[in-house]
Amino acid sequence: MADDPNSVPGKILVGKSDKFEYLTLALGNRHGLVTGATGTGKTVTLQKLAEGFSSAGTSVFAADVKGDLSGIAMPGDSKPPFVKRAQDIGVAYAPDRFPVVFWDVFGEQGHPVRATISEMGPLLMARLLDLNDTQEGVLNIVFRVADEQGLLLLDLKDLRAMLQYVSDNSATLTAKYGNVAAATVGTIQRQLLVLENQGADKFFGEPALDIMDFIRTDRDGRGAINVLAADKLMRSPKLYATFLLWMLSELFETLPEVGDADKPKLVFFFDEAHLLFDNAPKSLMTAIEQVVRLIRSKGVGVYFVTQNPLDVPDVVLGQLGNRAQHALRAFTPRDQKAVKAAADTFRQNPAFDTAEVITQLGVGEALVSMLQPGGVPEIVSRSLIAPPASRVGPITPDERKAIVNSSPLLGKYDTTIDRESAFEVLQKRASGGVWSRSTAPAAPAPAPQPGAPAPRTGDLWGPQGKWQPPAQPPQPAPGPQPVQESAAGGGIISEIGGVIGGLLHGSGASPGGRQRMSTGELVARSMAQSAARSIGTQITRAIMRNILGGLQK
Repeated sequence: MADDPNSVPGKILVGKSDKFEYLTLALGNRHGLVTGATGTGKTVTLQKLAEGFSSAGTSVFAADVKGDLSGIAMPGDSKPPFVKRAQDIGVAYAPDRFPVVFWDVFGEQGHPVRATISEMGPLLMARLLDLNDTQEGVLNIVFRVADEQGLLLLDLKDLRAMLQYVSDNSATLTAKYGNVAAATVGTIQRQLLVLENQGADKFFGEPALDIMDFIRTDRDGRGAINVLAADKLMRSPKLYATFLLWMLSELFETLPEVGDADKPKLVFFFDEAHLLFDNAPKSLMTAIEQVVRLIRSKGVGVYFVTQNPLDVPDVVLGQLGNRAQHALRAFTPRDQKAVKAAADTFRQNPAFDTAEVITQLGVGEALVSMLQPGGVPEIVSRSLIAPPASRVGPITPDERKAIVNSSPLLGKYDTTIDRESAFEVLQKRASGGVWSRSTAPAAPAPAPQPGAPAPRTGDLWGPQGKWQPPAQPPQPAPGPQPVQESAAGGGIISEIGGVIGGLLHGSGASPGGRQRMSTGELVARSMAQSAARSIGTQITRAIMRNILGGLQK
């Protein structure tokens, strides 16, 4: 309806003060911040914003730290508090569900998410392993030697094998790269063991995530909401923060420049954002700042969710234009100082004392300041946040299983691939075997596993990621469909423009085709994409070293 505040073209309803408060879609890629103490309503605000972006056709990625956000996949249940809130604001409460794809690094509550060691790169690996400068320098040598010798670093056993190789050949390598102490290598190996015990071995490997799988629409043109199950991942905070930063850098490298569009392509919600910045070295902080600064031109909006604006460094905070501040509590002098600092980040409203109001906000209330056309922040207003149309709270395991089983990506990432890489090659060398990149056989596509799903023609999701009604029973395919892949080194020169992403890891893979495939074909395609990405990474680094004088230590 034209008079429905939820349906204003080009805007997302956030809440109501003395007027309706909207986020302008065209400014959605100017990033944002949702802050407040535990239990004040941050997750509900995030859910409302995610619904609004999805309804506008923008895909969403969000980490579900407590499991509460999963309810966005199911219609709201008309609980009295939400119906009353809708009435207080002056909008109709209409339960609705949204197209959701569930992901899980551990592969238990959604599709597995993987990356290769080469894609992660030495800077992020050093952060993940909590290495000092000397240890990071040795890790850079390991990556450099692997690049020059054509050894693929795909999983943790590849990195272990390369560390051992560098240690065994330290006398030869020291003259060229610098000192490689056995004690330093041993420290890195121990840190790898700690990382593996935290479950990181499930994250590193293939098939690697194709970041373009995040960007889909349903049959009504609504954007897919990608929900990462992060309740278990949060037990390893550094892995969680590094993983999300890797995803941001992948988006930065993979997506083309779009400039100022009428709406973002993707909005990325970074919950527990303080973990990204805690004890981050200067080199990493510089990379984070530049990625956040430049990624908006790719059509990506980044929204940080945390307890206090002071959790975010000033260089990043200054780039977050759309803000919702929930209540903060001032029980100690330190808390009072934090409240005042949070109030000072807003464009002040002469009608009230911002610092005083922050401590008085109820659950579901927030101080809201969104960007106006022209990019100028609005005067802050005290607002009631509009209720989400989807369920507030977690879904059941059976509901989650049904959604995962109806996903268009079912089967693409389920089967782990372990192709020949640094570990296998170095084993052959040690045993006297002969191997070369020109003669190495390609790993065959694994046979379909017993009980694997049959080829899908689409039930809820259709071709090109479009959500469709249930289709007729699938017919046998006439034969394997050819997989079109871009050349591994194609477009490498254009990738040099992504220098900031290169600080974090190698070049991203070119997005593959979108036609419906069988499980075996999906796995084969993923393997081919990972191979192209790994080879392209090596070529990119070699070119960038020659042109820029070397990005690695």
